[in-house]
Amino acid sequence: MNDDLITAALPRVEAIVVGASAGGVEALLKIFTALPEGFGLPILVVLHLPDERRSQLAEVFAQRVALPVQEAGDKQTIERGTLYFAAPGYHLSVEQDRSLSLSQEDRVHHSRPAIDYLFDSAADAYGPGLAAVLLTGANQDGAQGLAQVKRRGGLSIVQDPAEAQVATMPEAALALHQPDYILPLHGISRLLVELERIAC
Repeated sequence: MNDDLITAALPRVEAIVVGASAGGVEALLKIFTALPEGFGLPILVVLHLPDERRSQLAEVFAQRVALPVQEAGDKQTIERGTLYFAAPGYHLSVEQDRSLSLSQEDRVHHSRPAIDYLFDSAADAYGPGLAAVLLTGANQDGAQGLAQVKRRGGLSIVQDPAEAQVATMPEAALALHQPDYILPLHGISRLLVELERIAC
């Protein structure tokens, strides 16, 4: 496939949401370490974690990636070019005014934070201006949310199940809808760089 054709068809996105579970830390590091300094789009991430302990994710990623990294805070305004991680024990959602919201509503797919929760709310807030990425994981979380992103006109991207450390989550998404892209990790980071170039 011609790279120029891919670029021509890409939308102008305003934000990226990413969901991952088992095997997710390694997958996220591969994608995010490939993003250049000055990358301008905000990225919101839900990675399933045990919720009884404090997360070190923001600290770990801040040392490895070129973007500023934060643990998401309640009522925080989403800043350009910042990588946000959901806090353990709280659902992360996006409000209509593009601020973050934390809540302790019931678990979704046994998870809090849940990927579906973030994807659904971000799809409502950003509509066609959203790109959503679903990575490796051992449950069904994210499949419904990704389908919702696509219904709202956003871009849906799934890690190639053949490459995923645990293929259950990507396969659940593929069983539900046909995403715009099914890519290995290096392809996902290249696509995000391209989306940022168009948007910024």
